[in-house]
Amino acid sequence: MEARMKNPASIIPGVIKPIQELIKAAQSQGLPQELMEMIHLRVSQINGCSFCVDAGLKNLRKLGENEDRIGLVVAWREAPYYTDAERAALELAEASTRLADHSDAVPDEIWDNAADHFDEKQLASILLMIAVTNLFNRLNAPIRQVAGSW
Repeated sequence: MEARMKNPASIIPGVIKPIQELIKAAQSQGLPQELMEMIHLRVSQINGCSFCVDAGLKNLRKLGENEDRIGLVVAWREAPYYTDAERAALELAEASTRLADHSDAVPDEIWDNAADHFDEKQLASILLMIAVTNLFNRLNAPIRQVAGSW
């Protein structure tokens, strides 16, 4: 398999650094890095971005995350390995990624559940992680960025 082209963020001058700064800012609010990577992984699974799924798996392993928790992020609702806060973040990630699937993109029930577990800055971090992951998925999937090529 071969990518169709280089990643657009690396082609256009001045793009990659602000994206990296956005990621750094999103990760600066004290949320566990494992949670941020789980969000990244779940969003990437939804979007079918093999490059980002591969990166998410590897990053979680580097952080020492349990293989059961890594492997079952896709089935977090049914798996017993996640805290209520993690479940709330993953549910928000799914709703925020699948905006067009419902007339109310992120229903109050999902938002309120996340807000019960996270303060405003943490919610902002989660939303920024979701958004940046969606950005990368939308760059990588169309160009068929090869998993493991980073």
